[in-house]
Amino acid sequence: MSTVCRVLDAQPIPDLAAYFDAGGGSALKAALRLGPASTIDEIEASGLRGRGGAGFPTGRKWRTVAEHASEDVAATVVVNASEGEPGSFKDRMLLRRNPYRILEGALVAAHTVGADSVILALKATFHPELGRLRQAIEEIEEAGWTKELGIAVVEGPSEYLYGEETALLEVLAGRAPFPRIAPPFRHGVEELGSDPVSGAGSLMADPGPDTPAPPTLVNNAETMAHVPLVLAQGPEWYRQMGTPESPGTVVCTVTGSTRRHGVGEFPMGTPLAEVIETLGGGARHGSVQAVLSGVAHPLLPGSALDTPVSYEGMDAAGAGLGAAGFIVFDESDDLVAVAQGVARFLAVESCGQCTPCKQDGLAMAEILARLCASEGNDHDVADLADRVATVTDESRCYLATQQQRVVGSLLQLFPEAPAAHLRGAGGPAVEPVIIAPLSDLDGDRATVDESHRRKQPDWTYDEEDSGQAPADRTDQRARDEPVSR
Repeated sequence: MSTVCRVLDAQPIPDLAAYFDAGGGSALKAALRLGPASTIDEIEASGLRGRGGAGFPTGRKWRTVAEHASEDVAATVVVNASEGEPGSFKDRMLLRRNPYRILEGALVAAHTVGADSVILALKATFHPELGRLRQAIEEIEEAGWTKELGIAVVEGPSEYLYGEETALLEVLAGRAPFPRIAPPFRHGVEELGSDPVSGAGSLMADPGPDTPAPPTLVNNAETMAHVPLVLAQGPEWYRQMGTPESPGTVVCTVTGSTRRHGVGEFPMGTPLAEVIETLGGGARHGSVQAVLSGVAHPLLPGSALDTPVSYEGMDAAGAGLGAAGFIVFDESDDLVAVAQGVARFLAVESCGQCTPCKQDGLAMAEILARLCASEGNDHDVADLADRVATVTDESRCYLATQQQRVVGSLLQLFPEAPAAHLRGAGGPAVEPVIIAPLSDLDGDRATVDESHRRKQPDWTYDEEDSGQAPADRTDQRARDEPVSR
């Protein structure tokens, strides 16, 4: 099967003039003609779901933000292009190919929810994407697209949690990427004094008219790229591809133990085997043993490659779609080494606000490292299962659940893998697999950020870890300083 080209252009769009020639700009005109309420109706009718990982209905999110509008302060639209999910490169590829479509989607969103500013959040290390985006912003400003809208680019940190929606808002407020408890548009959960504020001290948008705090709309970059298609072509056209529950297309990344790596766009519902074969050329050695969709979902065994690439399809198979970044493992890969790489990555990237997430996560990584060295025993396997059960206690974000789902799937689906690494079982020692964000995709080969091998659990690159969680290392006064009203 070949890929399709709806949101991911076959070739880079060089400038705004070329984007206009291809029909760009018509969605923004349509949104201004329709008005906010009818624009949201169109987005809802399309069934567009957020492509950041959770698959939340985009129209419902926009409607919620619009309903919580403040009479005193305008809303803000944030485009999450901080892409740090291991195995995913789709947002960066979209920015390299056509930043204009993402910007048009963001401007449609701003006019729809009553925002006066758009912020595009990337990592400071995304040099090619930052260059393309800034050039595109200059062009749309000169063309009069922004008018009274402010538009800015934020270069954020390398931490994995920067991609978590509430942690991203903390970064935009000048703080560390530590997740909040509350839904993003509300900015917090506690009532302190007469104003509702978050644990981070930022004023909270209230459902009623008593709080001047503005709501914030955060959407993934790929989600914003789909918006112009819906407005320009209509919801019925958009639903011509995909499934009833997952309409449209999805941009997939395939890396790992495949003959080649790549990014491509497919109709939702395409069998995973076709995605892997089209982009990856199949397994590098033998057959596919297992697949990870980033590090947010359980391992999917190679026997389930007929699973449709859709939210409902991947969920029914016991895995999940996430950001559609598929890391493939063939018969030559050791799944204990894979699980250790995932456990270490997530434990290192945990901020430590929730002690079990950090400490149980680090313990799981240590146990799996002993198994990789074929130095584990039955007690280690039992302890690993216990840690899987407790790692999510009192967690405020999804990271601990990711640890639980991935390592738990190893124990459930591949129990023979840890058993083969027990001391005296005869299994060979193996090196843990590095699981980290992709640093680049050049041609048909992706490269993993090797520097993550040196990253300590305290988020430094020192020779020794300090033993403190990142949340403990951050100055409390700076972390709790309220955002100015």
